[in-house]
Amino acid sequence: MSDSPFSKRQSIEQVEEGSGLAPKFDEHGLIPVVTTGFTSGEVLMHAYMNAEALSQTIQLGEAVYWSRSRKCLWHKGATSGLVQRVREIRIDDDQDCVWLRVDVQGGASCHVGYRSCFYRAVPFGDQADQPLEFTENEKMFDPQKVYGDAPNPTQL
Repeated sequence: MSDSPFSKRQSIEQVEEGSGLAPKFDEHGLIPVVTTGFTSGEVLMHAYMNAEALSQTIQLGEAVYWSRSRKCLWHKGATSGLVQRVREIRIDDDQDCVWLRVDVQGGASCHVGYRSCFYRAVPFGDQADQPLEFTENEKMFDPQKVYGDAPNPTQL
């Protein structure tokens, strides 16, 4: 008997048309997550979850991710106070990607201090030789004050 709260993946029909949650984790035990603002629909961040993070997110109603750089669970907002309260969780057709729709306490999701982790636009076409364009010009918080000298959660 499995300890997993998820359904076993048995067939394409069951995964694509069934009512059981049967997420497909990759070879590292991870599933990608896109997080958007519940009201705005704005993409706030992209992260990963392992089975435990997905289970905790479902149970707590708050976003819990897997930090690939620190190799541990990451309860979003535990340090910063910028908790992501889950309003809806969706799974894609073949159950290999999660979409969280959240409300964010404090209004920011990016560890750099911006509202969204997608705060720069990439020029393309005739403008491809131009530098990245900042779409957010004001940080919501000072990362140094919030995190101090804690290790940067991103991978270089």
